[in-house]
Amino acid sequence: MATNLVSLVMQFLTPDMVGRIATALGFDRNKVQSAITSAVPGLLAALNNVATQPGGAQRLAEAARQQTSSLGNFASMLAGGGQSSFQASQVLSSLVGDQNQNELTQAIAKFTGLGQGATGSLLGMLAPIVMGIIGKHQSAANGLDAKGVANLFASQKDNIAAALPSGLGSLLSSTGMLNSLGSAARTATAASSESIREASATRLVDAVRQRGGTTSTSSNWLYWLLPLAAAAALLIYFAARPTEQVAQQGMTQAQTVAVEGLDIGKQITSSIASLRTTLDGVRDVPSAQAALSKVQEVTAQIDKAGGQVAQLSADQRKVLAGLVNPMMPAFNQLCDKVLAIPGVAEVLKPSVDTLKAKLTTLVA
Repeated sequence: MATNLVSLVMQFLTPDMVGRIATALGFDRNKVQSAITSAVPGLLAALNNVATQPGGAQRLAEAARQQTSSLGNFASMLAGGGQSSFQASQVLSSLVGDQNQNELTQAIAKFTGLGQGATGSLLGMLAPIVMGIIGKHQSAANGLDAKGVANLFASQKDNIAAALPSGLGSLLSSTGMLNSLGSAARTATAASSESIREASATRLVDAVRQRGGTTSTSSNWLYWLLPLAAAAALLIYFAARPTEQVAQQGMTQAQTVAVEGLDIGKQITSSIASLRTTLDGVRDVPSAQAALSKVQEVTAQIDKAGGQVAQLSADQRKVLAGLVNPMMPAFNQLCDKVLAIPGVAEVLKPSVDTLKAKLTTLVA
């Protein structure tokens, strides 16, 4: 099975582990989980940039060897109040440099709203974990040296770029840390720019509507202003697009992953989106029982798609992974939230675990 470094790190950070990190930081668990979803690919992007620099892969290999043993001690250090030892760790700054560390911290803090202090502490915790996982993986693969680490990161560019949440790529692109990801990073940044323009346009129209709803005496001029605002919103949406339109059209065509006329990518992403809507409605055991059939239905669809994926070329499988992987952090977070509801895990967990395992295999 192909390695996905982002998935390896996220699998280590179990819900229990995330809860301990949240307690150590003094923040809500869901907020910390969201921050981790951003911090892990952001951190890996920064480390990938190091791997491409002269001597960088060697520094990463040495750090990975030193941190492999930290994996087993992580939970106990948190339980014993070992947060300070992580905060004092110089692992990240010694690898990426103080400036890049500060820029990474600022970008993630701005994106998540966690605050720079807490974000710095979180990155201090994650850096030894990431390096330890790299060390453990590469030791098993008999390649814990500069060449092995360089090859590992070279194979992870698409996975890292795909895992970057919408918007974070734009914040990091100006730092230069995404340059080593190449076209994969540009695709992620273009998608986040699209989202930002849509949000800006929506906020403009909503602001005018809100103003119109609270100022009844100005209905005459608002009657004319609202269409003008809508037109301005469209200008905001399209004004920055001239240089991207051709590329975006090419991406849309490239992201059609079809076998015998069936768009597998669309089928899978639509199934996941539909299931998310269903899981959003789970509030108790009865609603979980009602959702069970949908989970099983989507699992059957994914299982069927597995046979069709086997017919895809290597490039098509990469495109499919680029479509599905960005959806998984939010989907996994939703699953964790739903399964934490009293009594729901007994109803849904076996089916949810089966589905997640099939999805992981599908895009591996």
